[in-house]
Amino acid sequence: MPTIHLDNLIKRYGDVQVLHGVDLRMEDNEFTVLVGPSGCGKSTTLRMIAGLEDVSEGEIYVDGKPVSHLEPKDRDLAMVFQDYALYPHMNVAQNISFALRLAKRPKAEIDKKVREVAETVGLTDFLARKPGALSGGQRQRVAMARALAKDSGMFLFDEPLSNLDAKLRGQMRAELALMSQRVQKNMIYVTHDQIEAMTLADRIVVMHGGYIQQQGTPKELFQKPVNKFVAGFLGMPPMNFLDGEIEDTGAGVFVKGDGFALKLQGERAATAKAHTNKQITLGIRPSDLSYDADAAPADALTLDVMVSEYVGAQSVLLCRCGPAKVMVEVNSETPVALGQTLTFAVNPNGVHLFDRQSEAAL
Repeated sequence: MPTIHLDNLIKRYGDVQVLHGVDLRMEDNEFTVLVGPSGCGKSTTLRMIAGLEDVSEGEIYVDGKPVSHLEPKDRDLAMVFQDYALYPHMNVAQNISFALRLAKRPKAEIDKKVREVAETVGLTDFLARKPGALSGGQRQRVAMARALAKDSGMFLFDEPLSNLDAKLRGQMRAELALMSQRVQKNMIYVTHDQIEAMTLADRIVVMHGGYIQQQGTPKELFQKPVNKFVAGFLGMPPMNFLDGEIEDTGAGVFVKGDGFALKLQGERAATAKAHTNKQITLGIRPSDLSYDADAAPADALTLDVMVSEYVGAQSVLLCRCGPAKVMVEVNSETPVALGQTLTFAVNPNGVHLFDRQSEAAL
């Protein structure tokens, strides 16, 4: 499996620059997910790796060799697109084997490869069917099988699940995760869905505005976001943000804002102390708030419940803290009435502090 290195990649469309010096290294047998909102540059980056977009500046290296001047067919890759791109007049077996037949491989080799990849993606019983007789999930599996049949060094996925319904997306995520374990290849996956990124990736690369904001394991990015954008983008429901100011008092180091005064603990207190009187943004995930009527005021937020969304085992509460809105995850059996004022203890290890101006984590 190749090591892929993007060295200061820049992409311009006329006078408009959409990628600003992307540096990224993807190791052998790594599932890398490029994630971010629409227009962040993730699909453009993937298409440049595939050779479908020209590189304005910089270079793409595969195992140390520059490839940006090569045609897509010469880059040892296979790509799965968002819209399946299957031939409607061919059956599943013919769609899977198309690239092999084009390369004039021996028939016995083609038949063996088709059976292998069909078993890998669960299509053995559908080889004689045409795409029109398949469900959306089955068609996407055919597109994946066609890519796998090429036996390339790397596989590129451009939002392959975005056309599927929610239930089918969940099933296909699980199948993709299993497939990546079996295939043992470099995989680069583009999505705007942070749930897909968190569940599939060995490493997530968060992009915004043509820049890489942060890269690392899902756990690293979730627990230690480098800025407010990454913190708010990863996690569902998203992180709550409250504007406040750091105050060092005789009773401890506090973040105080409209409707709250939260005492910081441990390392966070030590970090905040160096930024006394600084205006910051306090970040707390909904899962780091827990209903506790007896919590000390300095260790909790007092919130007015506005909306309760029942989602089965849990309920998501939309509350008000001063002028700000705060979301809280609670057990659905927790007795909550709209309009109540409740106290929620804050997990001291789940507190995040961001500079109000630069939005960087303190």
